[in-house]
Amino acid sequence: MKGRAPKPGKKAVKPEPKPRPDALVDPKTLQELIAVFQAAGVSDLEVERSGLRIRLRREGAGSASSPVEASGPASAAGQGAGQPKASAADEAAEGLVTMRSPIVGTFYRSASPYAESYVEEGAYVKKGQVLCIVEAMKLMNEIESEVDGRVVKILMENAKPVEYGEPLFLIEPGAQPEG
Repeated sequence: MKGRAPKPGKKAVKPEPKPRPDALVDPKTLQELIAVFQAAGVSDLEVERSGLRIRLRREGAGSASSPVEASGPASAAGQGAGQPKASAADEAAEGLVTMRSPIVGTFYRSASPYAESYVEEGAYVKKGQVLCIVEAMKLMNEIESEVDGRVVKILMENAKPVEYGEPLFLIEPGAQPEG
């Protein structure tokens, strides 16, 4: 039996993988977005089409892969999520350290509904001291202070959703308790 050789000048065409019927995103489209993301050299890219929002984010400069987030229909509140929010708290934060959420989740000021809050406004904190918890996918992530200082403002309400990079606390670095 003779094998059929491809005709000269024609390449063998690799069949495209068929998307799964339950897939949110066409794999080919996702690969194209990742290629654009990597070629552009940006650290964050968000695209929304037909109510489906895809966010690509590069966590570190040495990171080999980029996490991919895909969410269902976007609400009106999430329309401008790609742009940084300039709030009065950010503008008033000169000389203060803004503690931001490292993950998406739910903000909690205490370990349980009946426990005391980790910190209150005006409290003095040490570097590494727990300020709050952000729950993500049933995991409780303790958020620690990056500096010694005084908590000037708590920017989030207890048990409210928080986005990646959203400001949580304003801390005056180097402040010491009097006395």
